[in-house]
Amino acid sequence: MEEKKYDYLIVGAGLFGSVFAHEMTKKGKKCLVIDKREHKGGNIYCEEINGINVHKYGAHIFHTSNKEIWDYVNSFVEFNRYTNSPIAEFEGKLYNLPFNMNTFYQLWGVKTPEEAKAKIDEQRAAYSYIKEPKNLEEQALVLGGKDIYEKLIKGYTEKQWGRPATEIPAFIIRRLPFRFNFDNNYFNDTYQGIPIGGYNKLIEGMLEGVEVRTGVNYFKEKEELDALAEKTVFTGKIDEFFNYQFGKLEYRSLHFEHEQLNTPNYQGNAVINYTDKKVPFTRIIEHKHFEFGTQDNTIITREYPHEFSKDNEPYYPINDDKNQALYEKYKNLANKQSKYIFGGRLADYKYYDMHNVIDAALETVKKL
Repeated sequence: MEEKKYDYLIVGAGLFGSVFAHEMTKKGKKCLVIDKREHKGGNIYCEEINGINVHKYGAHIFHTSNKEIWDYVNSFVEFNRYTNSPIAEFEGKLYNLPFNMNTFYQLWGVKTPEEAKAKIDEQRAAYSYIKEPKNLEEQALVLGGKDIYEKLIKGYTEKQWGRPATEIPAFIIRRLPFRFNFDNNYFNDTYQGIPIGGYNKLIEGMLEGVEVRTGVNYFKEKEELDALAEKTVFTGKIDEFFNYQFGKLEYRSLHFEHEQLNTPNYQGNAVINYTDKKVPFTRIIEHKHFEFGTQDNTIITREYPHEFSKDNEPYYPINDDKNQALYEKYKNLANKQSKYIFGGRLADYKYYDMHNVIDAALETVKKL
């Protein structure tokens, strides 16, 4: 029988595939990584334009409390001290996120934690008759009251999901994190930052010495590609792998409008969320602020959520009961495949943060 040329064929040059390839190459295994896009890095890919690293597929901010994972990514590239402190814009006014004392002062003029708690309790009391919230709107009103819901949650969430808040399941907002201090740091994690020089440096570090072919559609030449390796690691959509035999898993998608501007500073912050339903996009990202850029020009990206179709990229899995049940059917099929290993955001039908993807890839390698 003909000897296989590679130990592993890895479908997808995103984080999961890159970590897996790096670790297996270290162990002396021969890997081939392929990707249907013309670049490596999956959704964390950055395009350098006029010295600014543009996050082509939306803002990616690395954060984790796992020191091992933090040390791991920093072994490929040094990370800066960027701290995610987004701002919300509603009807021309700005509010700090996450909900903290700055937000409560901007909403109500309250200056002490005691005043803020009293105001939130007063707002929530108006909805105390709702015992079992039936949808996201009721859940948010019970948790935070009218002002926070109408100004900072409703419009943004309805745009994200493409449906009224009364049709979105309540479990999407299990709790509202309120901070009774003036801390605008969005994440509670111990470590956060952006790779100095952009995410491509991280991926290039991981894939150093690994054979990578871009612009390759796995499904168009699946048999020939599979035949090259002992095992195939698949990081794409699990329902597509099994030819949608139980039906299609649902996603929300996004599209991005990038614009170059002849100004050194457009909005003074990397991320501003637009929580007003009348504004069609959900946020504007100004990329240079991720790396404290001092260029004379800037690049902004408007992010528009929309329904997923075969022509656009799947971003957010819709993890409701119906889709979860469907995913379990595919997962059962996947578990029976001895030649194939499944992993990553699309194969696991899960909204992963980057540190979770890396952790999952390292765990997969350990099990093998």
